[in-house]
Amino acid sequence: MSEEKNQNEIEEVTNEDEHKDVEHYCYLCRRPESVAGKMLELPNNIFICTDCMQRTLNSMGNGQFGFIDARNMDLDSMDITKMMNDMQSMQPKAEVKKKKKDKKEEPEFTLKDIPAPHQIKAMLDEYVIGQDYAKKVMSVAVYNHYKRVVTNTMDEIEIDKSNMLMIGPTGSGKTYLVKTLARLLKVPLAITDATSLTEAGYIGDDVESVLSKLLQAADNDVDRAEHGIVFIDEIDKISGKDDRRGGDVSREGVQRDLLPLIEGTTVNTKHGAVKTDHILFICSGAFHLSKPSDLLPELQGRLPIRVELKALTHDDFVKILTEPEANLIEQYIALLGTENFKLEFEPAAIDKIADISVAINENVENIGARRLHTVLEILLEDISFSATDKSGETEIITAEMVEEKLHKYTEASDLSKFIL
Repeated sequence: MSEEKNQNEIEEVTNEDEHKDVEHYCYLCRRPESVAGKMLELPNNIFICTDCMQRTLNSMGNGQFGFIDARNMDLDSMDITKMMNDMQSMQPKAEVKKKKKDKKEEPEFTLKDIPAPHQIKAMLDEYVIGQDYAKKVMSVAVYNHYKRVVTNTMDEIEIDKSNMLMIGPTGSGKTYLVKTLARLLKVPLAITDATSLTEAGYIGDDVESVLSKLLQAADNDVDRAEHGIVFIDEIDKISGKDDRRGGDVSREGVQRDLLPLIEGTTVNTKHGAVKTDHILFICSGAFHLSKPSDLLPELQGRLPIRVELKALTHDDFVKILTEPEANLIEQYIALLGTENFKLEFEPAAIDKIADISVAINENVENIGARRLHTVLEILLEDISFSATDKSGETEIITAEMVEEKLHKYTEASDLSKFIL
């Protein structure tokens, strides 16, 4: 009898020794016993830490059970299955961090990736009407610029940057040309207004802020930003010198701050050092009240390529309305088509729209091709207003309809009403 008792004691001790190295995990929070502390053992070999049990009891029934100490509760009197279901439904789901998108590795930029000048112009012709000479000059300049970026040197001779100065009236397509160029070449583009820039040390955006815009356009990829394009519009608004005494915040001071940036320098940003040596800078302005010579000679020297754009003509307006991809006529047809309303334009009507747009530009304020959008909005305002009630119908715009709707804008005496 004593031998049997001793054998049982030996087995109990052995079992206890075997379980000493076993660590239980909480069924809900998955923390080990060494972290969560002593576990409550439930049927089916389920273990719950006292924290999870207490939190569940406090939540059940919106507190109708009051406070219960999980460490002293009577497990035999509880519906364990229901409790487990309740606990699983009440436990907050673990937070899952969003998986970051893998950064696409950009293939190395090679000479083969640069379209020839005639190819660049052909691509621009699909989107930009007119300005053939300007497109030709820009195509050559861009090709030479990116060839310089790829080769860096040519037979040990350093090639100057092909930065440009675009000169042309408002609405002649300067900004649109640059936007289209950047999109076709698949390079990041930053656009800024020179009048918003201030000399370093003054309140406002300093010239280096344009690099922040370029980095943003490049998804903060410094390498892509260093091969991008910076477009500075309204450069003519900071030409000349102020008669004011003291610091020149917005004119000559800004021009001088732009010099190293355009020529090539290194700027420290929160995303790393950005070199501007291979960034293409394009400045533009109307220069109708001033002339390019009013810019600092040093700045002119850093913008060696001169791109001159002419005012758009009646024929240009007709082509803008009908020829480019996603032209204005197609846009309005598509917009009204969403209401199952069909819109058509007779050729004579398009000709009349161009006539009126040119007249308003000449007699009121020349905003170029942007005028077409305004004229179309006025012409189609009534049709657009009632299109939802005319599903399935077709409206054909004639020259007479254009004349009737816009007749008050065809006489010089009434054109002043069209000032925007």
